[in-house]
Amino acid sequence: MRRRDERGSALVELSWLGLLLLVPMLWIVVSVFEVQRGAFAVSGAARAAGRAYALAPDDAVGRARAEAAARQALRDQGIGGAPLEVHVSCTPYPHDCHAGTSVVTVVVESSVDLPLLPDLLGGGAPSFALDATHDLPIGQYQEAADAAP
Repeated sequence: MRRRDERGSALVELSWLGLLLLVPMLWIVVSVFEVQRGAFAVSGAARAAGRAYALAPDDAVGRARAEAAARQALRDQGIGGAPLEVHVSCTPYPHDCHAGTSVVTVVVESSVDLPLLPDLLGGGAPSFALDATHDLPIGQYQEAADAAP
């Protein structure tokens, strides 16, 4: 029986093992950074939408401005094509958010696609859902009318 010469096979085995461990680790790191970027963008979008809503003259204009501000905040972070939902609610005056001492609550929902994953089983690229909430009192940014002398 002849013995096989195994000189140099450790380098090949180490290379394959390194590749098998490095590729998934690299994907995990890139995915974590992508999700963190999305979380930062959604948080900024909620703050921007809340401010835009509070500065608007009425609720209808406020909703349009809030969505535009949130979309711009996502674009600023490089995820402008991501799905976006903006929900605005107010307490204690739910039908007139710009009245008195209302507190506006803005919830922004979006998602980011996980990188380097193909469209598995035809259901679309895997994504990670993100949301952020921002509360602010309406009087904080409200301009007071000048009193006539």
